[in-house]
Amino acid sequence: MALEQFSDVVQRCQSLTDDGYTAEDHNIFTVAGRTCIEEGNSTQVLSIVLDEKNQDLVRCMGWNLLPPLIQVLLKKEDKNLPQCLAIFNHLLETCRPKELLIGLLDQLEHDDPDDVAERLHLLLKPLQKVLLCLGSRKASSLGMTLSSVLDQVAKLPIPQTKEQEEDDVFSLCRSCTDLIDFVKPFVKEAEQSLQSGEAAGGPNGGKEDELQTELLKFCMKTLSHPLLEVQLRDPEALPLSPLRTFATEILDILGSIGESLSGLMFQPVMKRKQALGFLEEEVRYPKYSLASLAHLVFVHHLAADTFPSVFSPVFCLRCNMEHISLLLSRAEDYKVQKGLELYEKSLVRVEDGSLPAALLEIKTFLTVPQNLVKVMTMCPKHELRTKGLKVFQMSIDKFGTEAKYQFFQFMLRTSNHSGVVGYVIKNIKNQIDFALQPGNGNTWFEGVHLLPLLRKVFSLPDGPETDLLQNLDRVMESLNLLRYLVIRDKATENQTGIWTELYKIEDAFMKPLRVGLNMSRAHYEMELNNTKETKKSKSKETLLTVSVGDEKLPNMTSESQIQALHSALHTFDMIESVLVRIEELVEVKDDL
Repeated sequence: MALEQFSDVVQRCQSLTDDGYTAEDHNIFTVAGRTCIEEGNSTQVLSIVLDEKNQDLVRCMGWNLLPPLIQVLLKKEDKNLPQCLAIFNHLLETCRPKELLIGLLDQLEHDDPDDVAERLHLLLKPLQKVLLCLGSRKASSLGMTLSSVLDQVAKLPIPQTKEQEEDDVFSLCRSCTDLIDFVKPFVKEAEQSLQSGEAAGGPNGGKEDELQTELLKFCMKTLSHPLLEVQLRDPEALPLSPLRTFATEILDILGSIGESLSGLMFQPVMKRKQALGFLEEEVRYPKYSLASLAHLVFVHHLAADTFPSVFSPVFCLRCNMEHISLLLSRAEDYKVQKGLELYEKSLVRVEDGSLPAALLEIKTFLTVPQNLVKVMTMCPKHELRTKGLKVFQMSIDKFGTEAKYQFFQFMLRTSNHSGVVGYVIKNIKNQIDFALQPGNGNTWFEGVHLLPLLRKVFSLPDGPETDLLQNLDRVMESLNLLRYLVIRDKATENQTGIWTELYKIEDAFMKPLRVGLNMSRAHYEMELNNTKETKKSKSKETLLTVSVGDEKLPNMTSESQIQALHSALHTFDMIESVLVRIEELVEVKDDL
């Protein structure tokens, strides 16, 4: 029935011109032709399609036969595969490019994630062929095609291990390779038009600019996905990495269409010339794409041979801080990891103690440490927290003496996390110790400049009511620094100024700490006694809720509760032992 209808409509239309076909003719041709292919009558359809008398009809309507043809081509094992492939190829040669483009893109944009890679592999070559037939009008169609293709690529999972990439278990590697093959002729055309424009000494025409713009948008989008999400392996770990090759090709394309890699990465601090035409700056150069580009160049050293070596390590660090801040401010682990890697690689080339204090006037040199603190204290992944701490210390080491001083002031002023504050205080102690060694004296970590910093260190956030358990790291590091100072700095020399400041430290820190210790110990001893009494009065073990301060401790058995309270009291004893030792040292010095 369908074959008869298809033959009838073809015969009826043989004598008609394009504008003579009715809507009914279109509908019968489409429905009957598709049904014939679905029912296995591809040999007859091929004969009709190849008949010379039917070529005007095929040129006008043939693209409507694409859906069932592509379904057969995707299955591969279908007995009618050779005939369907012949029909498909003839349609590519005969039909109008614009209609073929619409039909092919419609078949590309399917929701089934299982055949995304197969559809891409099948359709990219035909799409390329169709686009090349469009001549100078192809730019907008290329942009639309690349956008659709990348939307499909985004549905493919990212390989998480070396083995997954080697085996290409998600077909992402093959799709990326197909994608590069697809854009190569368009890149070559854009490159040639760019060179001819430069040779003529004038700007390119609008069409050439539009083609370059579409290719630029493509590169920027691939830098955000999949390249920002992919963890590339070093050549030593994976000599043949399709994804690394893909990233290299994308950077090469950027160079081919006239984009300077250094200009792109250093855009935050280098004023770019006004871009011609089509896109606003932030749309033309998305920030995440530029951050991904910086990571590829500085961490993986891609395109290193084309990257100018005239830029100083400090300048590169300054430019990369924008990208680092952006990546570290996100919650996704892969962005945090790449931010840490980029920061580490940017710092490692900088000489220790060389960064001037003036850099702290640049916003990112303060926002990046704050983002690092969030990584160190809140990131769920242990390895990222550890890496964050390592990079945090590395960044401190790169600052000059005055910059360290100002940085420590900033961190003490802005950080509320006891562990972070304690870590900063430990660094302050190390700087003071270095300054007190013969020949290392400086104006920032001894004498009058040091005192404002010490006042911030020797303070309790809430005075005597400070939660000493919550602020244990801060309190202990402060006490350790104070003990170090009264032992190391002789009262007769007073290099740090600690002895003239001591009475203020006693009033602002030591006395409130003593009061806080007494209050905390009394409270916890009372809770301990109450818990023991409760335990005695119960015939069997039950879950207890104990309030400490304004907070309720988690429900636990009475035995566990008693252990927790004993641990708290032991902590208070530890704090007091250091405090007592300091008081003894001060008393001895006062008696001398």
